[in-house]
Amino acid sequence: MRIKAFIRGRLLKLIGGISRQTIAHEYLRGEGLEIGALSLPLELPCGASAKYVDRLTVTELRKHYPELAGVPLVNVDIQDDGESLASVADGSQDFVIANHFLEHCENPVLALKNMFRVLRIGGIAYFALPDKRFTFDKERPETALEHLWKDYTDGPGGSRKGHFEEWAEKVEKLKDGEAARKRAARLMETGYSIHFHVFTQDGMLKFLSFLRERAGLEFGLKLCMAAGNEIVFVLQKREG
Repeated sequence: MRIKAFIRGRLLKLIGGISRQTIAHEYLRGEGLEIGALSLPLELPCGASAKYVDRLTVTELRKHYPELAGVPLVNVDIQDDGESLASVADGSQDFVIANHFLEHCENPVLALKNMFRVLRIGGIAYFALPDKRFTFDKERPETALEHLWKDYTDGPGGSRKGHFEEWAEKVEKLKDGEAARKRAARLMETGYSIHFHVFTQDGMLKFLSFLRERAGLEFGLKLCMAAGNEIVFVLQKREG
């Protein structure tokens, strides 16, 4: 893959007052979606509007995430799986926002394909995700490209148990193997939304290049910015 040619001139470093909001005001126009906003919806520029997508209702979200008790959550306008966006029509959106969502996806290839499916030509995919090196995921190995592709072609069921066990061992620090397996089984049973996959900045850029070549997604990389422990990406859909 010609990754250097793909990213040349595109990578920006965090400068002064650049923030998620600054980027949003630069690139987002019209009507779009935000997936999994919970208590932190992206501030939109004047004239732009978003409907909020989540797999659970607000009441269900509060039960699933007790740590968010007392924190205001956005209204869920569209109850749908953010990976499939099955209820959203093709080519109907000016933008899709998905901040700290992709790492929670069991099938990131499918999730990105569906984000681009619902975008109009010229539409914007705006997403941020944590760089695993600077988070509680730092002890986990970065997810390999072929693993991501296998979760797409074969479905994520085959790797689900391993993801939960890795989370129990590397994030929750359960060193006893049996305790980690029991904890993983409990998390699987409740459908808790862990970080199934982990990325670095370079790894995510390689993944995007991989998607262009392997999955045939047509997009331009408008921005990639390292900002603290996260990376912000802005992609623009092109005609295939």
